[in-house]
Amino acid sequence: MQTSVSSPVDRAERPYPTHEEVRAQLVRIMSSREFPSGGRGAAFLKYVTEEALAGRAHRLKAYSVAIEVFNRSADFSQDDPIVRIEAGRLRRVIERYYLTAGQHDPIRIDIPKGGYVPTFTWNDAPAPAEAADDELSEDGGGRRAFTWRHLGWPVLAVFVAFVCAGLGYYAGGLTGAASSRSVGQIPDEPTLVIAPFADLGDGPQAARYAVGLTEELLTALPRFKEIMVFGRETSKSLPPDIETSKVRDGLGAHYLLAGGVRVAGDKVRVTVRLVETSNGSILWSQDYDEDLDTHELFAIQSDVASKVATAIAQPYGIIAKSLAANPPPDDVGVHDCMLRFYAYREKLAPEEHLAARDCLESALARFPAYATAWSMLSIVQLDEGRFQFNPQSDKVPAMERALGSARRAVSLEPDNTRALQALMTALFFNNEPKEAFEVGEEALAANPNDTEFLGELGTRVAFSGQWERGAELLDRAIKLNPGGAGYYFGTRALIACMLQDHEKAVRLIRKADLKKFPLFHGVAAVIYSEAGLLADAKREGEVFMNMRPDYLPNIVAENRKRNLPQKDSMRIIAALRRVGLPVPSARDVEAEFRVSDTAHRP
Repeated sequence: MQTSVSSPVDRAERPYPTHEEVRAQLVRIMSSREFPSGGRGAAFLKYVTEEALAGRAHRLKAYSVAIEVFNRSADFSQDDPIVRIEAGRLRRVIERYYLTAGQHDPIRIDIPKGGYVPTFTWNDAPAPAEAADDELSEDGGGRRAFTWRHLGWPVLAVFVAFVCAGLGYYAGGLTGAASSRSVGQIPDEPTLVIAPFADLGDGPQAARYAVGLTEELLTALPRFKEIMVFGRETSKSLPPDIETSKVRDGLGAHYLLAGGVRVAGDKVRVTVRLVETSNGSILWSQDYDEDLDTHELFAIQSDVASKVATAIAQPYGIIAKSLAANPPPDDVGVHDCMLRFYAYREKLAPEEHLAARDCLESALARFPAYATAWSMLSIVQLDEGRFQFNPQSDKVPAMERALGSARRAVSLEPDNTRALQALMTALFFNNEPKEAFEVGEEALAANPNDTEFLGELGTRVAFSGQWERGAELLDRAIKLNPGGAGYYFGTRALIACMLQDHEKAVRLIRKADLKKFPLFHGVAAVIYSEAGLLADAKREGEVFMNMRPDYLPNIVAENRKRNLPQKDSMRIIAALRRVGLPVPSARDVEAEFRVSDTAHRP
């Protein structure tokens, strides 16, 4: 029997869905590709849902879940963390589901923090208030749980300040209500934007420290899952003295972190302030004075990260490993390499590619245990192969070098997001898409707020033929980092084209505008051809041929490198052929695919 879902008018007359509607939603969630098929998540969600519908919500304690779902024995103890860990994982999976595949579902099933009793609400209704922590009440003599939403955003903002400076404790308890969740928008965790730290000194050292501190914070903060941080390019686009009203109205960020660095002789003073953008009030500020020379930059940044991890992890347990456990080398040259890498990723030009590669190789010769540098080198090596940037014919093929560097990065630091991004991408281009996406999904669950990783995963997913899922991931990355990532705008433009949204595709490709990046012109030619703008398509195609004369004659093989499905590859080739570009004939393309299929057939 088919289950019907009530109309908005029906919902207005009754506050909660029926049991039948909830069970239909449960099936919808568990059958989605966004819901992992492995593990105990499905059993966990089904068990608590059915118990609640049967009127046995009062039985949903850690003990009963451990026995019924995880097959623990009757002597299960609260010292066993299995239920707490799996509940946290399940909440993240559900949150991701409603941000992607479940955006327009009629019903929300949530498991509020603090207990295991699910809530069932209409998707357009405000999110329910958090429940008391039944498990901690069992283990803590009836004490109430201490959760983020019991405190509200302002207190969490205080801990954000710890993240950014680690310089002291904010005195006093601030309380406030957490806002309700808006489906399809950024989750209701506090959103933070970091303005570039101002150079308040008279020499080059202050500028170096200001840039370095800003970069360190932009790298460290996204690892905190309770805080949504706008990305690097958005931060760089702001002036140090940006007005809070512009941050709130223009970006929608709840908090602004700003500060400055002053150097006089061997003394440095770092000033940090955290501002609530709704009213411009300064919630917290701190001065940090230190004796230093140039080589102490990373020691200061590492110290800040260490205090941050301790302050956040002890009361809430959201950080399993101190960010300072593997600090970067105490060497300004390595820091300069990181800046060169991000400058290259912003422009995707051969000149910046060569500078970043040479710098990273030199740095790793001195510091071979630095995982982040290996990750960056892997991405640069990958671009050498896929974009033909500064190829080195006298070495092992670039794709193989990229995979080796990525595996080394992960072996050195398994939780490093940039290392996982590098491994995912290298696997993808070494014809291992299944393993690549397994790495990608694990990294996404562990760190859902890293915009560069989101954009890369979205791009790879899209090129494998999952255009709609790729669009969802890229839209999320661009929303968190609206000021940058021209490369991702270009990919999003191609996705729109493949989804037949030609008006959006043209608008986005014009916004990307990566004139020095060869594939930008190839993608633009496809988009303009599909949109009927044939003169524009021919112009971009000719630019592409001049920059990459080897690509179009080998376009079938090039598309195969990117794991593009045959039907999508043929559509792209047809779009280029439509404007007279020298791609193989339809007959030759089909013949090449037949030969390829035969060669790869087991």
